[in-house]
Amino acid sequence: MAAIRVRYQTLEFDNVDIHLRTLRDNQEFSDDDGIAEGLGISSATWPLFGIVWPSGQVLAHLMADYQIAGKRILEVGCGIALSSLVLNHRHADITATDYHPEAGAFLLANTKLNADQAIPFLRTGWEDDNHSLGKFDLIIGSDLLYEQGHAEMLSGFIDNHANPHCEVIIVDPGRGRHARFSKAMVKLGYAHSQSRPENIEYLEIPLPKGQVLHYLR
Repeated sequence: MAAIRVRYQTLEFDNVDIHLRTLRDNQEFSDDDGIAEGLGISSATWPLFGIVWPSGQVLAHLMADYQIAGKRILEVGCGIALSSLVLNHRHADITATDYHPEAGAFLLANTKLNADQAIPFLRTGWEDDNHSLGKFDLIIGSDLLYEQGHAEMLSGFIDNHANPHCEVIIVDPGRGRHARFSKAMVKLGYAHSQSRPENIEYLEIPLPKGQVLHYLR
């Protein structure tokens, strides 16, 4: 792999510090063997997994004190997996997934950086047939709806891995596609509600159109 520049940062969650190794910025790129290109990941979108985004911070803060006892939890499209790292530090039963070929390596490096146990990770797409993942009680994600067709793909993936009684929390920055996703989730039998993120003074970049999407079945 060609050299990529990284940065180290620490994010605070009350009295807990989560240490992160991320890409330095969204201009980094390395795909010497064409693995990402073969997966349909362009040089422009390649770095997006490795950055801390505002929606991801909101989700991680929600997970910092969320009720997790007895729940098997899945983070979908985890990227740098900040929420998974927060949950893992709380000793939650957390599994992470992402389509990007480098997401798993960064996740492993960051769990070691925080001196926590390794987080189960599977590189998978939303249309892939991965029954090995199993079923979950809580499914979370942030900033997932980039393209119009993602609503149906994501809702189908979630439903395939949801227990009969399941809670879903998605933080959406307001790209204009969450209404279609919510419609697909309701069609699958989930009750839907949404609200504006609260107490987000920790964000350097505001989320004027951001929504916390909540689904329950």
